[in-house]
Amino acid sequence: MRVEFLYDGLPGVDIEGDNFLGLFEPREFTTQEREEDIIARALLNPIGTRRIAEMARGRKKILIIVDDNTRLTPVAKILPLVIEELKTTGVAEDSITILIGLGTHRPMTQAECEKKLGEDVLRRFRVISHNWRDASSLEFTGKTPGGTEIWLNKEVLQADFILGIGHIVPHRVAGFSGGGKIIQPAVCGGRTTEQTHWLSARYQGWEIMGKPDNPVRQEIETVARQAGLDAILNVVQDRQGRIVGAFCGDLVHAHRAGCRVSLEVFGVEIPEPADIVLTDSYPADVEMWQAAKGIYASDLAVREGGVIILVTPCPEGVASQHPSIEKVGYRPLREVERLVKQGVLTDLTVAAHLVHVGEVIQKKASCILVSPGIGPEVAQKIGFKWAPTPREALEMAYGLLGRRAKVICFRHGGEILPVVAGGNIQ
Repeated sequence: MRVEFLYDGLPGVDIEGDNFLGLFEPREFTTQEREEDIIARALLNPIGTRRIAEMARGRKKILIIVDDNTRLTPVAKILPLVIEELKTTGVAEDSITILIGLGTHRPMTQAECEKKLGEDVLRRFRVISHNWRDASSLEFTGKTPGGTEIWLNKEVLQADFILGIGHIVPHRVAGFSGGGKIIQPAVCGGRTTEQTHWLSARYQGWEIMGKPDNPVRQEIETVARQAGLDAILNVVQDRQGRIVGAFCGDLVHAHRAGCRVSLEVFGVEIPEPADIVLTDSYPADVEMWQAAKGIYASDLAVREGGVIILVTPCPEGVASQHPSIEKVGYRPLREVERLVKQGVLTDLTVAAHLVHVGEVIQKKASCILVSPGIGPEVAQKIGFKWAPTPREALEMAYGLLGRRAKVICFRHGGEILPVVAGGNIQ
């Protein structure tokens, strides 16, 4: 079986038939319905709220929060329809601000903003980017009942109507992306994000991924409620990036409806845990901070003592906004807890990320990295084995496990949700 990857410059690999358990990827839907019609129907039929135009009637400061270029949400397709919906009840264009929810990611370039939002939107509207490092742009608004400190971008506090736009895929920290995540972490200060992410480090991947109701998601939604998120518009896309579902309304009820469709797209049943999981990280490809999503999916499909092969370009290296990852490397929970207690690690968002990856590649399975953006020295320093090509990585894995090792392959590994045959993906 020849397995090709979605990246230019990274060659495919041949896998012997006796070893091959299958190639899995999200579903591709066949429908004649236009994407614009799917979005328009969601706007006309909100879940758990009135129409957003009615909710925004008479409001003077409308804030639309959108996700950034690390997500595939087709914001440029969605925004014009949202703006027209708002204008049906007299909302003026100059009352609308668009806030790019970067979370703790780097700022987007002008070209990235044009692609994400569309040149027309950039020209017509006030567009600003969240900066989690700028303390002057944040304000402390109290704590959740669970003790999470809420630091919010001041634009959120100044708005009198807030709409969040995103998409819904399986997610290691929150169960699924979308929903209240457009507030936390998208437009929160680092302290808030540290606390929710560190909470997620206390759970294994199988306890969180693909489960819309979990302790971390509940805390995120509490932050979003207290921040005043009025409504969301989330989409689900198939593996070609085509919108197959749109969900508007309450940040919980609309989100859960979207999660059910997301499971239909991204939940794949595999025959058994594999000795070797060969995966890309698409579309989470910019740096290891994002590409680790391929590891999170593989965790659900690899047997104890197996091997994960992660194929990802990572043109920006490990994590430009979090250099301490290269200094410390990926480690299991107990080791990271010790470093936090000693004061070696002070950023709990980084600490959680180290655990999410470290629990897999240091305890459950070896991981061989194939990445032109991360060389062998850095790869080994942070906890990976390294190979220059997928073929050589596979030979290394056979060397560790024997030529009869069973191999399973994922494409779109940054969003896929593997479930062993007989498991429940609903």
